[in-house]
Amino acid sequence: MKRAAQPSLSRSGQEALALYEHWLWEREDLTQASIRNYLSDLRHFIAWYETEREVITHDDATFAPQVITTPTLTRYRGLLQIVGQQKPASVNRSLISLKRYFGWVTQHDIITYDPSVAVKLVGEVGIPPRHLDDQEEQALVAAVTKAGNPRDRALIVLLLHTGLRAREIRRLRRDQVKLSKRRGFLGVIGKRNKYREVPLNATACRVLEEYLPTLSADTVFLFPSGKTKHALSERALGYIVKKYATHAKLADMSPHDLRHRFGYRMAQSVPLHRLAQIMGHDSLDTTTLYIQGTKQDLQQAVETIAWT
Repeated sequence: MKRAAQPSLSRSGQEALALYEHWLWEREDLTQASIRNYLSDLRHFIAWYETEREVITHDDATFAPQVITTPTLTRYRGLLQIVGQQKPASVNRSLISLKRYFGWVTQHDIITYDPSVAVKLVGEVGIPPRHLDDQEEQALVAAVTKAGNPRDRALIVLLLHTGLRAREIRRLRRDQVKLSKRRGFLGVIGKRNKYREVPLNATACRVLEEYLPTLSADTVFLFPSGKTKHALSERALGYIVKKYATHAKLADMSPHDLRHRFGYRMAQSVPLHRLAQIMGHDSLDTTTLYIQGTKQDLQQAVETIAWT
């Protein structure tokens, strides 16, 4: 079920949303995308609540955080999961957004207790992330080597050999690259402004040694956006990856798929705690995704006992 982009709210609903929006922009250290997602999830909950109350009471119903109870939130969870048929990850994103909001209004004494504390997230079986196989990686690198410029080739290769997040590689500055003979590292500012050093293998070092001399002396960002020399936008990075994926006849590819490819390959030979350190994971639970078999791995496993 596809939800409306901007459902209408009552005046009190709009005021509650605006108050929270002001706080997020002014007092929280969050990305624009995160703030938009939090506000969108809250807006849709408010719209659902006001519509439901109007149907039940046959009267105008307006939202206020004080009237929301735990059963209200669990009904909404059921709506998303059963009626809306949303995937667990989508349902949980909405619930986390609501838990964040009700935690905020509780902290600021707008309500006396937090009704979202008892609401559980939806369980799901861990699904290994999508990533390229050997042939797909080879095709992608061949495509960018043949049709790409030095910047795009270095970008694709670095994504495949460092596992950086899209936001991290977009904002990577030239002075964060540290190279010496046959080794090097990237000084990366990751989530919540945490600093980590990501080692560079021989392939990554070589492509950077070839690429860096092509940059002008006044270039700040390692991968500047055309003539502006600003950092690549999220959209531009996605376009670059999709462009060469199309050349390689690969469908539905994003920068995150290249990060997953790195994680999966590394997990085959590197202890999880080290991989978590390289990839900037706060929890090993996140890193364990990369030791789960892909569909192809599982298919090959069951074929070993097939009758011939």
